[in-house]
Amino acid sequence: MSRALVHLLRHGEVHNPDGVLYGRLPEFHLSGRGRAMAALVAEHLKEQSDDGAKLVHLVASPLTRAQETAEPVAEALGLAIVTEPRIIEAANHFEGAKVSRHELLRPRHWPYFWNPLRPSWGEPYKQQASRVLAAVQQARATAVDLAGDGAEAVLVSHQLPIWVTRLRAENRPLWHDPRRRECTLASLTTLVFDGEDIVEVRYSEPASALLPGAATTPGA
Repeated sequence: MSRALVHLLRHGEVHNPDGVLYGRLPEFHLSGRGRAMAALVAEHLKEQSDDGAKLVHLVASPLTRAQETAEPVAEALGLAIVTEPRIIEAANHFEGAKVSRHELLRPRHWPYFWNPLRPSWGEPYKQQASRVLAAVQQARATAVDLAGDGAEAVLVSHQLPIWVTRLRAENRPLWHDPRRRECTLASLTTLVFDGEDIVEVRYSEPASALLPGAATTPGA
């Protein structure tokens, strides 16, 4: 069976001066820091390629911030960006709102808190993990078709879908505390495959130098 790596790349920092939960809203672009993060990841992946890594397939969520993160990677590796709707951000009832304690206590939101394990305020975790893993498997197969054993693909996605996919890959419960996600801006969560089976999960932060002072408002 062919070994393969699929790197789940979270997008860089977004220009979001109002601190809203932007979710799937259009036209949320990378900030200057976010563009610098994307450039650092592209440089990191180019170094890996120059050292022999078979980085042959690049996929991105259709959202602006993911596409803009993918652009320097595409240039560095000489790859086209394939847009993949299955790795889009999670749907969320609070999309567009500036989430604060005051906002959350409004009675109109109370019906959405009945089941935090699902979660009831947005797309179920199981659904997110299933759609992303389906896209991951397709990307893995495409990369192997292109480069054979040791092929690698990069998928540019969003924090929550990446995190629940990692939890599923590690056979951990999908419910979690959002504050404890190990998935910083422009980080790489790498799924190592033997055939169709995930045998290892790796994590790295190529843009760690730019994380201090970066925005922390999540997309979902």
